[in-house]
Amino acid sequence: MSTKRPLILFDPHPRSVDQIFDSATRQKLESLGEVIWHDGSPASDAHLEKYLPEAVALVGQSSLPKERLDKAPNLKVVFNVESNFMSNIDYEECHRRGIYVLGTGPVFSKPVAEMALGMALSCARRIHQADTAIRGGNETLYGEGDNQDSILLSGRPMGVVGCGNVGRALLPMLRPFASEIFVHDPWIHSSVLKELDVIPVSLEECFQRSSVVFLLAATTTENAGAIGAEYFACMPKGGIVVLVSRAGIVNFDELLDAAESGHIRAAIDVWPEEPIPAGHRARRTPNTLLQAHRAGNIPEIWPLMGQLVVDDLEQVLKGLPPQRCQRALWETVSKIRSKPSEQKGQ
Repeated sequence: MSTKRPLILFDPHPRSVDQIFDSATRQKLESLGEVIWHDGSPASDAHLEKYLPEAVALVGQSSLPKERLDKAPNLKVVFNVESNFMSNIDYEECHRRGIYVLGTGPVFSKPVAEMALGMALSCARRIHQADTAIRGGNETLYGEGDNQDSILLSGRPMGVVGCGNVGRALLPMLRPFASEIFVHDPWIHSSVLKELDVIPVSLEECFQRSSVVFLLAATTTENAGAIGAEYFACMPKGGIVVLVSRAGIVNFDELLDAAESGHIRAAIDVWPEEPIPAGHRARRTPNTLLQAHRAGNIPEIWPLMGQLVVDDLEQVLKGLPPQRCQRALWETVSKIRSKPSEQKGQ
């Protein structure tokens, strides 16, 4: 007697199937069920409504309001391979029905953490500015002029705001440098932070006590625009602020004001508006290192998305909880404020 295979529905745009699935992972996926492939553009409503009633899993960013979920009685798991939890899904309804909503965001953790450390090092030693000086024929021999305000990261206290995927990837990279690591994350219990061998602090303390502060938090209903002039002023002169999570957590103009004043150095990878406007003042602001939202999105990590999806789908089909992707927990995802301009590239 034949058993009907689970139906797995694909709608991965803006990712492509070939980008995130190597041949071995794709073959393993096809061994788990009947795959309805769709690629190159968002799936049409007609396509989704044809297959959703039988689908056990959806891989992609399809719109899933309650009305559509009502037509998907077999759905057990949704994989967001864009990797940000957006407002396309009725998360409360998924939570009520026991549908896992999972994201592949963890694949970006290590590359973003590495870039954050690299940007901090460049700010500390003025690496980017020394390169520009040579190209312009303005270098000084042995850095006698260029090095006057260079500092060591080694032995300095460092702060982390937001200790999620990226924060936890960054911590082991900081340990060889930092004398102490202060962490502010109101979503993580202080006992858990202490178990990570860091010092839980308030947001103000994080800036006051750190020579370098890494801003790694998501934008939420609780912190949008909350980090501004008063916090930057708390830092020691020459302190470094590294922004690689979401621009929405800072008052961006006040961040640039603090850099322009010479009080801090700012390393920025994410922006309030992307693409960055041609006339944006940051392009002319001194004491800054600027990147165009490129910290996480490197080709070698893309196939890991597919591996995470297949591993967790295998778990779910066995009746077990997923273990590799990030879960959209109702208690926190309801507070996240992602927007399209902040979602590109990661």
